[in-house]
Amino acid sequence: MKREHTNGQRANQAKMRVFLIVLALLAAGQSMALSQELGPVTNLPLPRFVSMKAAEGYARHGPGKTHRIDWVYKQRNQPLEITAEYGHWRRVRDRDGVGGWMHYSLLSGTRTVLVEADLVSLLRIPEEGAQVNAHVEQGVIARLGKCLPDWCRITAGGRSGWVRKTVLWGVAPDELRD
Repeated sequence: MKREHTNGQRANQAKMRVFLIVLALLAAGQSMALSQELGPVTNLPLPRFVSMKAAEGYARHGPGKTHRIDWVYKQRNQPLEITAEYGHWRRVRDRDGVGGWMHYSLLSGTRTVLVEADLVSLLRIPEEGAQVNAHVEQGVIARLGKCLPDWCRITAGGRSGWVRKTVLWGVAPDELRD
């Protein structure tokens, strides 16, 4: 007697094969991103960090010029996080979690961060007790450079140095950059 699998049985078998492959990879010490959301317009990861290109930008209630303005951002290079995409519009939020929809032409892929602690030391090398190059105050916007698991190199006011990632907003905790 010949039996045919139903679509449900085939789907379950396919899921089981994928599960076993992932399990084998993890057992071998390999990691793999199981689900990373990509923007439907740019095919770039969501969420992701960007900065304000313009000196002033409107964050609207919806994706279009007919929607009301909820916020006006007035700081060039301010870091923002893109959480959604729709046509030429990007839903952004700032460090306080507020924001709205902004036209993509107001945003830049240049990475900046906001210093969230007072008088942060810029260190010569990424290690506690290292020589201090300078200090930056809370609220300073700095250009983001290389990031290691716990440290990032930033530049602000012509001075560069390494800081703990935990004192910065605009970089993901697990983000690595060359």
